[in-house]
Amino acid sequence: MITISVCMIVKNEEKILGRCLDCLKEIGDEIVIVDTGSEDATKEVAKRYTDRIYDFRWVDDFAKARNFAFGLCSMDYIFSADADEIMDEKNIEAFRQLKEVLLPEIDIVQMVYKNQLEYNTTYNFDSELRPKLYKRVRNFVWEGSVHEAVRLDPVIYDSDIEIIHKPQGLHSKRDFGLFTRTLEREGDLDDRLVRMYARELAVSGTDEDFREAAPYFLKLVEKETDENDLKEDLFVLMRAFRTKGDKEKFCKYALRAAALGACSETAFELGEYFRENKDEEEAGIWYYNAAYETEPLLCSKYAGEYPQRYLEKRGL
Repeated sequence: MITISVCMIVKNEEKILGRCLDCLKEIGDEIVIVDTGSEDATKEVAKRYTDRIYDFRWVDDFAKARNFAFGLCSMDYIFSADADEIMDEKNIEAFRQLKEVLLPEIDIVQMVYKNQLEYNTTYNFDSELRPKLYKRVRNFVWEGSVHEAVRLDPVIYDSDIEIIHKPQGLHSKRDFGLFTRTLEREGDLDDRLVRMYARELAVSGTDEDFREAAPYFLKLVEKETDENDLKEDLFVLMRAFRTKGDKEKFCKYALRAAALGACSETAFELGEYFRENKDEEEAGIWYYNAAYETEPLLCSKYAGEYPQRYLEKRGL
């Protein structure tokens, strides 16, 4: 049977940490807690479950904190957990059974992450498979009877184990701050973070968040080569300049978006623009386009809830 290190980075989680650890104590052979600067009783709660509690000076980098925490683990596999996650007894038992039968060649186990939509997260679906259990030490294996090569891709197992996400609130304010400080420090974001930035803006960004993001996305639109990524960037700029009241720049980027073929997000922005300018007929056309004639790239609400509010009000 494999052994598991439960590994967590936490900060100010006193209200929910116990709820999480009550589940994880059933499946972990050790629990490693890394605190990134709590000012509440988080560490006192953690002490009820483990003496493996460490401090990490926060440097605006979740990856560095995770790497530090992983380096403290000693079991066969590492279960990467967040304090706002729980499992019910059925899935705790499924996890126990997984420990007994997991084949040693498995590098990563994915689990079903649930309850996304209730908390307005950056996803358009309520559940998804996420990598959660990682082999601590990975052995390299040669493959091929001739022209042999080392297998570089991990062996991944998709389990049915469900993890319920129950956060106390949105993390958007924290995340937007991290995006901004990373740009100030490094001058750019990698492709994955750029897409996450755009998605999080679409899901929970305020008008101010869009305006603050605009200078960076202005640089992106001049060098973007992927059509869908360009549509996302144009949406950010359309929202930023519309709410800023800069009609000239709004129309400039709206025309670029229309030339590409609108997505639900850019169509909705055109509806908002015409509604604000008292052209209800034209607004209705674009809201209808957002709801029925285009597809969302960032957030499904731009094809559903958002334009439908207007269309239902107008009886369209």
